[in-house]
Amino acid sequence: MNEIIFFGRNEEPKLIKNKPDKITKPIQFKFENENENENENENENENEKQIKQISTGLFSIIFLFKNGKAIEYSDENDSKQNPSKIQIENIQKVTVGDDNEAILTKEGNVFAKGDNINPKNPKEFINISSLIEDKNDRIIQDIVSGDGSIYLLTSNQNVYGIGSNKYGQLGFDSKTLEITEKPILMMKNVSKIFSGNSSNHVFLLNSNQELFGCGDNGYGQLGLGELRKEETEIKKLTKIQNIPKGKIIDIQSSFYHSIMLIEDGNEDENENQKRKLYSCGNYLYNALEENTYEFTEIKSSLFENDDNILDFSVGFDHTLILTSNSKVIGFGDNFFGQLGTGDTTNDQLIPIQIELPKLRFNENISNYHIYCGSFNSFLYYSPHSFSNLEEDLIKLFQRKEFCNISFKTENGEIIEAHKLILKYRLNQNQNEIEKLQEIISNKSIKESNQIFEMIYSNRIINPKLYSEIKEIINSNEKIEEIIKRIYLNENENENEKDFIIEREEKQYKFPKLILIMRSELYRGMFLSVTEDKSNKVTDYSELSNKSFQIFEYWIYSNQIKDEIEITQEIIDELETGIDYFQLNQTNPNLIDLLINKFNNQN
Repeated sequence: MNEIIFFGRNEEPKLIKNKPDKITKPIQFKFENENENENENENENENEKQIKQISTGLFSIIFLFKNGKAIEYSDENDSKQNPSKIQIENIQKVTVGDDNEAILTKEGNVFAKGDNINPKNPKEFINISSLIEDKNDRIIQDIVSGDGSIYLLTSNQNVYGIGSNKYGQLGFDSKTLEITEKPILMMKNVSKIFSGNSSNHVFLLNSNQELFGCGDNGYGQLGLGELRKEETEIKKLTKIQNIPKGKIIDIQSSFYHSIMLIEDGNEDENENQKRKLYSCGNYLYNALEENTYEFTEIKSSLFENDDNILDFSVGFDHTLILTSNSKVIGFGDNFFGQLGTGDTTNDQLIPIQIELPKLRFNENISNYHIYCGSFNSFLYYSPHSFSNLEEDLIKLFQRKEFCNISFKTENGEIIEAHKLILKYRLNQNQNEIEKLQEIISNKSIKESNQIFEMIYSNRIINPKLYSEIKEIINSNEKIEEIIKRIYLNENENENEKDFIIEREEKQYKFPKLILIMRSELYRGMFLSVTEDKSNKVTDYSELSNKSFQIFEYWIYSNQIKDEIEITQEIIDELETGIDYFQLNQTNPNLIDLLINKFNNQN
């Protein structure tokens, strides 16, 4: 179930038929032959049809779905105005630059194409990760595209670059290396890479939260400080000084400027941490009304005290921001209508609020994402589906009350492990946990932490360590099935993890973690510092048996049982019941699913 809002350039490729080349006001976007393109199997989980990511360059746009498949609109098939399927399976991430495309698979392979990637056949995808000389460094964790370059972050935390080095964006002198068709090592010990689809510069963040950059600095977009004539191109990685205090969440770059998202240093995990935006580069596009050569905070009356930044994106020369108060704010160029103001006024220097059509799921704006193409813009709905909750569950498991297994390293240091994660990753097998104890006892604290990070994240972060523990890690079962099995195991005596609903003298156990993911109300109830965390028994007997069965199954699976016949009475009852269950903020999907099934029955 998708909702995509689109505005900006509607040509090369043309996304929406029978619409002008410039769409100046946000409108609803729908795929042509949507069912066919999104998913060939009509019986797949509805969540698997959701948009996961959008990425665009000058002449192509890729839509990635949560089932690991992707489709592409490009200028090559623009006459048909229909997308083509990308013939690569199990896609984890896509990234499109103005002159390249790259696809990261769940296995850690990267396939890419473009003039600077495969000059002999620029329209053909090739496996560029297999070209890395060090065979132990060929498992890729993340990818980012620049204008003519692609950056690869390996599972060993090393960064490689491939493609154009015209501005020194690969960290080498462009006179001796203008282009490379094989990935070259740029930097070790890197945690994150940042660039942009129209950018000729790159930022690398190391594990010590130190930021480095290289490439085009003609407008001060690297944030190095006062711009000098000899520093318009930075041809080796240089440490960025005077970074704002706080945690760097993201940096996105355009041809002219860079935007940094910083989270404040508040260590209280029960409070929302304030996020702020900082900018540097050309004054026409940086929202600061002057050329700024260091990262400087963007201030506007549109950012209210109770508002926080959920998402932002940078195109060739415009920026969009999504806030927790459901505002979309934009600034920069608007020649193609990419700011959605209703006209094509150029150079919007001061941030403005963009008027949106009514959103179907506005109750939970945190499930929306902003994306800026080179000259167009998207706002799209992409909620956490139950089959993609691992990252959120990991954050919850990091709370102290879940750390109740101790492991001792070779030097006697103690690591507190997360019991429930180990149970579902090690298949609830005590022998496997004992094997893990033995492995940890021969490892350093650093290696032990890497092992647990691999277990928690289901990623191969260190191939050597992974090969040692892979036999005891169960990574194939779906997370919802595993968690459901753990929580419904009658032999377990861990009632503190369950929320009990009592109806008609029968008790139903619901995992607190799942309810936390479903509802702000339950999240506040269970994670509050002062709230009593004992079981809370509530009588929900007003719902009929059928409605309660639907609710119970949907809570776990986001699906409706096939054998239950839907009636208008059930729809009405559950529509009221959503408020009764106090889950209205997180599940508009349930009513839509009921209505769709009801219509199909009739």
